[in-house]
Amino acid sequence: QVRLVESGGGLVQAGASLRLSCAASGRTFRWSPMGWFRQGPGKEREFVAAIGGGANGRIIYADSVKGRFTISRDNNGNTVYLQMNSLKSEDTAVYHCAAGSYVTVVTSNPDQYDLWGQGTQVTVSS
Repeated sequence: QVRLVESGGGLVQAGASLRLSCAASGRTFRWSPMGWFRQGPGKEREFVAAIGGGANGRIIYADSVKGRFTISRDNNGNTVYLQMNSLKSEDTAVYHCAAGSYVTVVTSNPDQYDLWGQGTQVTVSS
């Protein structure tokens, strides 16, 4: 069974850091673009960051997290991380991991990702 499982969320104060993990299983994801999206309370889902497949996959970020968040993946490509520093209250959201099985380029378009995890809650108190 192909699945994505996120972990690492929690309740932190503004300015703190968290590291989210997304464990992909069921097949190799080495060549699949993978991304993080989030949905805050009363907000629409928004793109956070994405990383392309392979050893030197291209990385893109939403403007709102540039310089604070870092996306990476392990050598086998099946685990993706999101290091979040200098967290703000507006970062409060459920964070979802996604993988694109049928795309070869990294993208911020959620419609290009066909596999999604259940999400992990990140709450930042001010």
